Amino acid sequence: MPERTSPAHVVLVGLMGSGKTTVGKKVAALLGRRFVDADDELEARTGRSVAAWFEADGEVGFREAEAELLDDLLGSPEPLVVGAGGGVVVTGRNRRRLRRDDAVVAYLHGDPAFLGSRAKPKPHRPLLHGDVDPKAILAEMYEARDPWYREVADVVIEVRPAHEAGERPKWRLAEAVVEALVATGDVAPDAVHRQVAPS
Repeated sequence: MPERTSPAHVVLVGLMGSGKTTVGKKVAALLGRRFVDADDELEARTGRSVAAWFEADGEVGFREAEAELLDDLLGSPEPLVVGAGGGVVVTGRNRRRLRRDDAVVAYLHGDPAFLGSRAKPKPHRPLLHGDVDPKAILAEMYEARDPWYREVADVVIEVRPAHEAGERPKWRLAEAVVEALVATGDVAPDAVHRQVAPS
């Protein structure tokens, strides 16, 4: 695959607990780019958390706002690294947007049992609030969303091996994302700032 003539946005997708935000920040550091967490950005722009969106407008209203934000972020002339919300692929409009050639998508893939052991209830995870089993919730999400993640993904990065390899799992994952995008020609080798990673 030929290298892109201009840098594309890098978007991380995956289920909650896969590390999109933490890994995304490190990918951004490696590429010398700004990182944007989509859920945090939506809250900053609207003054409403994901949970507040769900409560006030339901999932449909939230997904519409999420799609508008994704369009705006990927329309930026500044190449970004974006940590997308876990359900971004639920919306067909978003999947079509992510397949356009101005974005490259890395799917942080993990099995539901492993991710469920890591995913904790947080304000931006309304589906984990209350008396629920994270592993069961994630298993349902995985069944529905895994085909969609793979539909939009340019590269698929396995999460669990990086954690089982020992120290610095998030750096290992970030480096794996960048190396995969270099291999596909989506990131130029000379765009990588490897010295930012700790030894």
